[in-house]
Amino acid sequence: MKILIAEDDPNILDGLAQICEAEGYETLRARNGKEALALFQSQSPDFVCLDIMMPGMSGYDVCREIRKASRTVPVVFISAKSEEIDKVLGLELGADDYLVKPFGVREVAARIRAVTRRCLAARTPESNDEPFRMADVEIFPAELRARRDAADDAIDLSLRDIQILRILYENRGKAVSRHQLFQGAWGIDHIPNSRTLDQHISQLRKRIECDPKEPTVIRTVHGVGYRFEG
Repeated sequence: MKILIAEDDPNILDGLAQICEAEGYETLRARNGKEALALFQSQSPDFVCLDIMMPGMSGYDVCREIRKASRTVPVVFISAKSEEIDKVLGLELGADDYLVKPFGVREVAARIRAVTRRCLAARTPESNDEPFRMADVEIFPAELRARRDAADDAIDLSLRDIQILRILYENRGKAVSRHQLFQGAWGIDHIPNSRTLDQHISQLRKRIECDPKEPTVIRTVHGVGYRFEG
């Protein structure tokens, strides 16, 4: 999925893009409102994050133009303005959510996942939205969640988590190399880094395995990569 991020502060823009990319999204970056609108028209992103106060064209104006073209593309406003009237105006313009600076990584990731779930729920179901089972865990791609047998709480997953689990599931019984996982979950343009992958797998195990030290879903194949026995 593609996210368009419009923010005139380069540090915040980079930070937001890094958070989204770590979640598994492709990002489009705009430094002002006019760039954002041009990218929206040429790249058709799945949803949009807009700073309000930008030079030349405000986030509100960009949102108005986006809503003329699409009533369904999710829009999240990101701004230092925290007064209630600004939030009301943003929501009246058709925004789906509103983030106020400063914000934390977890908050941004959670809001983006929530918007993504609504986006996935609204579209026509696709074959890769179908749930699949890995050991005692049922994965629900359209919900960005998993559920373990005999457990009440859902497990939140990112797009990248889903991509990794799907690759292992589709190759069940086979060793999947680190290169294959990078190609499938990070993309061909990403520079492979075993530490990045191993850290991501470690964090994923903590959420989906009953005992991360004795995994039954994602098993290590030394010198190669990982495997789901099936």
